[in-house]
Amino acid sequence: MAYKPSSDKILFFTAGFLAIFGLVMVYSASSVKAASEHGMSSYFFLRQLAFAAIGLVLMYGVMKIDYRRWQNPRVLIPFLSLCVVLLLFVLTQPAINGAHRWLHFGSFGFQPSEFAKLAVLMFVAWFLHRYEGEINRFSRRLLPLGLAVGFFAVLIAVEPDLGQALCLCLIVTVLLFVAGLSWRYFLGAAALAIPAFYFFVVKVPYRWDRIQAFRNPFEDPMGTGWQITQSLIAVGSGGVTGLGLGASRQKLFYLPEASSDFLFAVIGEELGIIGTTLVVVAFLIYFLRGVRIALRARDRFGFYLALGITLMVALQALINISMVLALMPTKGIALPFMSQGGSSLWLNMLATGVLLNLSYQNKLAEAPG
Repeated sequence: MAYKPSSDKILFFTAGFLAIFGLVMVYSASSVKAASEHGMSSYFFLRQLAFAAIGLVLMYGVMKIDYRRWQNPRVLIPFLSLCVVLLLFVLTQPAINGAHRWLHFGSFGFQPSEFAKLAVLMFVAWFLHRYEGEINRFSRRLLPLGLAVGFFAVLIAVEPDLGQALCLCLIVTVLLFVAGLSWRYFLGAAALAIPAFYFFVVKVPYRWDRIQAFRNPFEDPMGTGWQITQSLIAVGSGGVTGLGLGASRQKLFYLPEASSDFLFAVIGEELGIIGTTLVVVAFLIYFLRGVRIALRARDRFGFYLALGITLMVALQALINISMVLALMPTKGIALPFMSQGGSSLWLNMLATGVLLNLSYQNKLAEAPG
């Protein structure tokens, strides 16, 4: 019988587990709010279920596309151009909670910045592959790459969504480090980061308030520290085994964004350390499988693309969990695959589809005969 390679099943089932677990927890965390606002406790759950079904179709479709096609300029340039147009257009839309992040189609909101991250990672992977060993040539290689990534980061930051912009820049920084970028450029970037922090964080009141709340959330628990203190109460209330699925008290309008950015807190409250550990282990497995796929990639484009996608998912999970546990200032970064919302879920499903194709192509290249 001829050898028939397949995609990484462990990665596939890990992503599926996170998405299904997320659906269960979204229902639990959003049921009270859904009943209050829409008269149906399953309202947000059914929306998320529809998003998950669409995401599964997208993941399956992308999984069937040879990942090398994404480096074709006839594919990559239109993808990047579309993201630029959408990122510019979203700035003309009405602000929601002070931010221009969503394009609305009826009751559905779509975030172009989510898909721009994937487009930028594909571009960076192509660039590092195309100019392998030349990244330390500042004016001809590093500067054009930096300007391109910086352009997208600025478009995302002015929405404003500084957290996503910084997350993107951090992923690219790691890829540049892996590509062999000289330490002097990292030191230069660190020096530039100091005045940037002053102007974009210290001089912006609501961002500085978040820093202050992070330093001591209990100094103003009814004001700037409310979200962090309620998150800590939720996690602390769960103990080892939790209060029980559906038994969260913090979702009763105490914890803001209980079904989205702070879903991990509800998991801790209802399922305790056992539930949160399960989530952390699942993300660790995803990270390790992603790195394994990257290391076995048949070319450098595949290596950088797989590593970038893996870092994107892992870094967002790390930031979200750290934020919930008050290890980082609060920021609107979703828990991958799990938080309520369609754009983030679709991005992660699409990105996983690319990883699954990479794993398939790796096995195909290694197949006997």
